Amino acid sequence: MFYSISQFYIYILASQKNGTLYIGVTNDLERRVFEHKKKINPGFTSKYNVDKLVYFEAFGFIKEAIVREKQLKKWNRQWKINLIEEENKEWKDLAENWYD
Repeated sequence: MFYSISQFYIYILASQKNGTLYIGVTNDLERRVFEHKKKINPGFTSKYNVDKLVYFEAFGFIKEAIVREKQLKKWNRQWKINLIEEENKEWKDLAENWYD
């Protein structure tokens, strides 16, 4: 049996509570959120100021993370909001103190 020592993540960013949402997948959550916060890559999140980490899940295999990302992207907005609020009722930026 093969076991993964890597971590992969799906994450949801928001512009603000009940604001614009973005769902992504990465193998380095801290780096990827930093890139969003610093607007390193031009695109959707930079344009709409979507840089607050409000939800994430960890996976041992990239295929699992990609399946989950695609699943969440198909969900309607209210289901995504409900998912966020199950874990993060106040929509706090979970990465707020990561870069102090």
